[in-house]
Amino acid sequence: MTNSQSTSQHRAEAEKHPPVQVAILTISDTRTPETDSSGRLMAKLLTEAGHAVIHQIILPDEPDQIRETVCELAGRGDIQAVLTNGGTGISPRDGTFEAISGILDKTLPGFGELFRMLSWEEVGAAAMLSRAVAGLHGRTLIFSMPGSSNAVEVAMRRLIIPEIAHLAWEVTRK
Repeated sequence: MTNSQSTSQHRAEAEKHPPVQVAILTISDTRTPETDSSGRLMAKLLTEAGHAVIHQIILPDEPDQIRETVCELAGRGDIQAVLTNGGTGISPRDGTFEAISGILDKTLPGFGELFRMLSWEEVGAAAMLSRAVAGLHGRTLIFSMPGSSNAVEVAMRRLIIPEIAHLAWEVTRK
């Protein structure tokens, strides 16, 4: 069996399982429910792909609060993935990377690498400013991406949506 056959078989098996249940966190000191276009875009793309958004919140860029909220959501048992947007840059208030990377039990370095590669196609060298990161906290998938709607769309359409069911299945299979 080739790798592509194995990956195809795993994806096919994953599609037989219920939709992935997701929590969305927008990390921002300024966004409100009315101005959270990136959070709305994430929810729209997930539901269009057949997944369930069961929790959505806006948090200030406070690493302790981000860490506490992500850990709480991951511990609930009914959430398979937590997706964050915002706070991944290098400004003094950007603390999402530190909050998320500090609680990951396993990392998915390919997510950040691929995201920056895809971003390079859109924004050139500015892609290096992104500290997008992903991995597992316990058995919950965590994806952290920039807050711009363009960045969210790239991450969601090109990386997360195509693989989230497969990833959730891999985490739970025996």
